[in-house]
Order: sequence, then structure tokens, then C-alpha cells
Amino acid sequence: MYTISAVGQDSHRFTEGTKPLILGGIRFDGSRGLEANSDGDVVLHAVTNAVSGLTGVNILGRIADEMCVSGITDSAEYLKRALQELPLKNMRLVHISISIECAEPKISPYINSMKEKIGGLCGILPLHVGITATTGERLTAFGMGEGIAVTAIATAQCLHEQYMF
Repeated sequence: MYTISAVGQDSHRFTEGTKPLILGGIRFDGSRGLEANSDGDVVLHAVTNAVSGLTGVNILGRIADEMCVSGITDSAEYLKRALQELPLKNMRLVHISISIECAEPKISPYINSMKEKIGGLCGILPLHVGITATTGERLTAFGMGEGIAVTAIATAQCLHEQYMF
């Protein structure tokens, strides 16, 4: 048995409307939402992209677009769809590391809730979900308050000797 890791990234601009902000499956009351056809959960989008990197099956794009058109806008559903590919590739998710860059909102009060939610969605313990946040010292548009960028790394155990796509 061995482990592999994959990186996922996503970013969204804040919306001017009244859309709620959802990050890591948690609603951030009093914060501006993010522009997207879905709920705009940039954290779950980055995790979905990382899982897609493990399996080689891209979910965000055509598959998520089709789900969105059919009325499925909850980003947790996109992640669940990506996770369905892991056992087909003889993999088991063991850890997720997430880095969030934004000037607002304050992320730290929500970290434990996000870890619980993401761990539950992914079938791993919250202690195997790492979340950090930074303003990036205002060096990017995200650090200057224009939106949120997230990078995620997903690590999985390959359950067989042969890793096949």
C-alpha cells in the first residue's frame, strides 16, 4: 500500500448581491457571497478538484455544470460525486490540507466547524482535515478583499499494488 497526493485550486470573486457566503459547507452570516452558478463554495470546489486530481476524473466543469443545470447547486454534491471515483480506482482518502487566502471574512472562528463538515463529507476524521488561512499580506486581489482563493491537497492510500487510471 502507498499514498499519493493531488492539488486542487479554485477562486471566486465576491458578488454584489445578497447571496450567502458558504465555505467548507458552513454558512458565514454577515458576509458577501461568491459569484458562481452554484453556491460558490470555493473551499469545497478546491477539495473537489484535489480529489479529481487523485482519480483523473474531472468533476468541476461538464459534470458539475450538468448537475447545476438540473438544479443541484450545493457544492457538497459535487464533492460527493468526486469521492465516488476513489473506490473505483482502489483508493481511500486519508487527509486533506486546505489553505484559504482572503482579506474577509475572518476564517479562524469557523475552522473547527469546517473541519467537522468536510471530514464528514469525506469519511475521514476532522483531525485529518487541516485548514489554514492567510490574508497574503494584501499582495493579491484576494488579500485586498476582492474574493477568496483556496488551495487544497488531498492524500489517498492506494489499496492495491497497481495504480490505474
